[in-house]
Amino acid sequence: MVYSDADVCWWGLLQAVSAFAPICNPVQCPWGQKAFSGYLGSDRATWEAYDATLLAASYSGPQLDVLIDQGRDDQFLSASQLLPDNLIAVCSEKKIPVVFRLQPGYDHSYFFIYSFMNDHIKHHAKFLNA
Repeated sequence: MVYSDADVCWWGLLQAVSAFAPICNPVQCPWGQKAFSGYLGSDRATWEAYDATLLAASYSGPQLDVLIDQGRDDQFLSASQLLPDNLIAVCSEKKIPVVFRLQPGYDHSYFFIYSFMNDHIKHHAKFLNA
């Protein structure tokens, strides 16, 4: 992977990361490949700088604390578009703590995000108030 100094510095500032039903490894799924093609062009090497799983694999900065909420009934999860297991495996190898919460009865909707937004605000507040 190729990163600019700005990318490395920016990642080094993070202490906490959170996401709702993220596309965790977009270079490996059709939905992510379509989005990256539209936003970043056809150069797959460029895509790697925006793939969370690949970024985690090469991360060597300060300790991160990651929170991910995912709806168990999310149609994109069952269609293998989100690939959270790929990110979790890499984070485990790199010893990056991840709390992955698979929420029963929730899908990919705004109601899902609304239901757990307060937890994500608290997650980041722990580090902002430190």
